[in-house]
Amino acid sequence: MPLNPAAATQRHQSLSRRHFLRGVGACVALPFFEGAVPSLARAANAAGAPLGATATGAPVRMAFITLPNGMHQANWFPVADAPGFTLGKTMESLVPLKNSVQVVGELNHENATAGNDGGGDHARANATILTGARARKTDSLDIHVGISIDQAVAQRVGHLTRFSSLELSCETERRSGACDTGYACAYQYNVSWQSATTPMAYESNPRLVFERLFGTGAPAERQQNFAKLQGAQKSVLDVVMQDTRTLENQLGRRDQQKLDEYLTSVRDVEKRLQHMESFGALPDPKVETPAGVPADYGDHMNLMFDLLTLAFQTDSTRIATLILAADGTNRAFPQIGIPEGHHYCSHHRGQKELMDKVAVIDQYYMQHFARFLGKLDQLQDGDGHSILHNSMIMYGCGNADGNRHTHENLPILLAGAGGGALTPGRYLKAGGKPATNLFLSMADRMGATDLERLGDSTGRLAGV
Repeated sequence: MPLNPAAATQRHQSLSRRHFLRGVGACVALPFFEGAVPSLARAANAAGAPLGATATGAPVRMAFITLPNGMHQANWFPVADAPGFTLGKTMESLVPLKNSVQVVGELNHENATAGNDGGGDHARANATILTGARARKTDSLDIHVGISIDQAVAQRVGHLTRFSSLELSCETERRSGACDTGYACAYQYNVSWQSATTPMAYESNPRLVFERLFGTGAPAERQQNFAKLQGAQKSVLDVVMQDTRTLENQLGRRDQQKLDEYLTSVRDVEKRLQHMESFGALPDPKVETPAGVPADYGDHMNLMFDLLTLAFQTDSTRIATLILAADGTNRAFPQIGIPEGHHYCSHHRGQKELMDKVAVIDQYYMQHFARFLGKLDQLQDGDGHSILHNSMIMYGCGNADGNRHTHENLPILLAGAGGGALTPGRYLKAGGKPATNLFLSMADRMGATDLERLGDSTGRLAGV
């Protein structure tokens, strides 16, 4: 398959995507092996509580899938009935996996509300969804919100994998400056924050995600190409260090301080290279590299979900975020008979026709998510359980009712059993707690038990 997507015909790209998707279904890419369980379990027992692992030593994974513009409330929430619950219409595609998910109601994000800041709910919804913090209202460079749960956990357990975390998006638009009513675009297009002022750069091109995870070129060439790249990077770093040593004695105090800051960055790159090398050869998924961003949005979502599946299956990372679309998007869905934009429909003002269209869009997103969960459920982990069983995957939105821009009783679903530490197959009402309380409980299951607070958290969510 050509490495330059523009050089291929649309038909060839479509075929390549189909081959890639089929290959992922039969992927043999270095999963977590059963033979590793006894030694890992012994190590975990010797060290006390396992770090980011189940009691058997299998890794626990955590992902956050976000989507825009709230949900059709009446169709989202389940009906609590004895002895269990009935999934709402939005979640019909999850019926086969009902015992692997729990719907968590009555979770709030107070810091996404207007307060004294006025408009800008879409930007606040995205900025707050994983941080629980209030975004400073600015459309300039002085952005400030808070660290997100994925990065807080990655800072504690990310060293266990080649990539401490993975940031994905199906939002191909990259905007800067002002976006939503006085809020910077950085708030609206990012959910993962390394610090209060630094969002994590996401990748929306499936080809670039794949090459980052598994290398460039054909399957047989990737390891060799990766070794060449590492060698070239080391050569560049060596030249940089030699040049800086020559300069060091020629600089004044202020310039030496700048040089020290620069060298710190260089050493960080060097450490990352050494970290990658410590994991040995690259995993080989034995599938073709995807061509690029598919024309069809559904295909794009499926590819990103499949890449996330591969990343978890090969233990390339255990922490990920995936933005299906930025909050406030006005994407149309002609493929399901909805030519109007999603944002336009979400402000339905009680009109049944528009409310019905929002419900169909919600179902469309859920169908792709259910396909992803189904794949994880079919992949056996090293301890005999499925990867889904050993995962915690949140799916939800920072807006609740898209018509009124509310941020209480958020639409949040938690899939997987966290390796047996969670109790799926139910409808849990949290009683008006901050959503960050749920995130802290998830952090505990990842081994990040020293994380005391996140955003507006008031404690752990009991009974999850």
